Amino acid sequence: MASIHDVARVAGVSISTVSYALSGKRSIAESTRLRINNAVEQLGYRPNAGARMLAGTRTNIFALTAPFHAETYAPAHMAFVLAVAQAARAHDYDVLLLTQDEATSGLRRVASSRLVDGIIVLDVAAEDDRVGVIRELGTPAVFIGIPRDTEGLVCVDLDFEAAAALAISRLTDAGHRSIGLIGHSPGVYARGSNFPPRFRDGFFSAAAAEGVATAFAMPERDGPSVRAALDELYRTLPGMTALVLHCEETVQAAVMDILRERGLRVPQDLSVISACASFETDHFEPALDTIPLVAADSCTRAVELAIEQVAVPIAPRVELVPPRFLERGSIAPPTPRR
Repeated sequence: MASIHDVARVAGVSISTVSYALSGKRSIAESTRLRINNAVEQLGYRPNAGARMLAGTRTNIFALTAPFHAETYAPAHMAFVLAVAQAARAHDYDVLLLTQDEATSGLRRVASSRLVDGIIVLDVAAEDDRVGVIRELGTPAVFIGIPRDTEGLVCVDLDFEAAAALAISRLTDAGHRSIGLIGHSPGVYARGSNFPPRFRDGFFSAAAAEGVATAFAMPERDGPSVRAALDELYRTLPGMTALVLHCEETVQAAVMDILRERGLRVPQDLSVISACASFETDHFEPALDTIPLVAADSCTRAVELAIEQVAVPIAPRVELVPPRFLERGSIAPPTPRR
């Protein structure tokens, strides 16, 4: 394992200069700092825990690992990035954004060079490569999302299973017994994103407990695919009287347009809920009842937990934000299909 002596040798500086550069205790010429950072990265050097404690310094920067993928829906993704940044600034912290698709190398780099006090992880997959890296690094970290293996991790997220159960409960209370679900595109599930399967499985579980007939479709983002998804639901559930939309805003807008084209009125002919929406639904015609996904809820708590860890170690945990329901009049008792 590389030592501070190795870093000094490769960078061509004294050990004390390396120490000053990594701790920030003294001003170092930018060219010297770059040589030291390059040596740190080249050697994979990490100060041991004792050295970090003795240094007693903070950078007041969090790394936010938020990689973009082909299936990433940028508006929702950036809403969470912004919410983390705003929550961090409220505590006088800045955010270093890591957006590359292969995020593990970036995590190792910023942790080994002591650029950051902690790490916040976005866009969590069920099987996420960053889990092992976080455990290896030992840097304070919080996941906004729930990977399959949470041992030793600090995680916070909306309770998607409870959100699905809330949607089913609202619809069954209104008398619906045949409910469709439109989810995200197939690529999102194939990539292993953690939250769409959690909502889908919670939907099926809650519906089964109520004896409700269900069907599920995963359209792409284009209009013909959304139209085909609706056709698929009606073929599977000819008597479908309610629909839950757990998908992107553009897909939900396409659903509403197609229903209107077909002369299906909401809620008279079909009750509709927008589930876990990170956007407003009052601009739809008609406005949709929604279970909102508020980025600030989980992001603010994640920053708080990260700051706690910078001060003292905290116990691993999974914190789930309870869902809430906003009623806008898009649910009505079922009527015979026209």
